[in-house]
Amino acid sequence: MWGILTALLSGALMSVQGVFNTEVTKQSSLWLSTGWVQFSAFLVCAAAWFFTGRDSIGALWQVDHKYTLLGGVIGAFITVTVIQSMGALGPATAAMLIVISQLVVAYVIELFGMFGVDREPFEWRKILGMLIAIAGIVIFKWKK
Repeated sequence: MWGILTALLSGALMSVQGVFNTEVTKQSSLWLSTGWVQFSAFLVCAAAWFFTGRDSIGALWQVDHKYTLLGGVIGAFITVTVIQSMGALGPATAAMLIVISQLVVAYVIELFGMFGVDREPFEWRKILGMLIAIAGIVIFKWKK
């Protein structure tokens, strides 16, 4: 149950953040807004780290697969692409397409066991679920 609630909260926060970031970008610039997002996130994380135990920063260099340290770099591009898509498509359409993209890529990662994720067998019902989600986007965008 906790995982479901956390995922729902994450999705809601992503949508609100995307709208906020798009508005800041309209009043400043894309990379300034993105930089602010990343910097303010760093400050929150540094404060949380300071108050919750302060594990050694050196532990980062002990990570087995160094490419996984690129999450922050990817995060910067996530911020940029969310801002651009919400500005071009509006929050609802952008969020739906973002979620479908996440679902498809996550399933491919599971199917092939990429990045250390346990490999999962192919299941037609999961493909059907994705197709239904895509159909939902078409219905949502359908204009009379």
